[in-house]
Amino acid sequence: MAKDSAKDTAKEGKDPAPEQYGDVVGRLEGVVAQLEAGTLSLEDSLKAFEEGIKLVRRGEQLLNAAEQRIELLLSEEGKDTAVPLQTGVKPPVLPSAPKKGAPSADEDVPF
Repeated sequence: MAKDSAKDTAKEGKDPAPEQYGDVVGRLEGVVAQLEAGTLSLEDSLKAFEEGIKLVRRGEQLLNAAEQRIELLLSEEGKDTAVPLQTGVKPPVLPSAPKKGAPSADEDVPF
């Protein structure tokens, strides 16, 4: 009986939110594949889209929780200070040594 109720729950899109980030990503990839296939009805597409949005939000929650754990661990060590990530801000570009034979960033390269 438990299998039948699990199938019914899955069909209705009421699966509990995955607890592992990899599971969230896997389910989200499945939803995207269904939507990209173009075989769903409008109503089913809307349900799949809704599930996808919920999965994205759950993934963000899991990532935020992981970031908080990392910041806590770093602050406990007392050696490093974690700087929270800012969305929409590009990370600084660190200078790197040019590869042999590769033009430096200051040289004009004709295309």
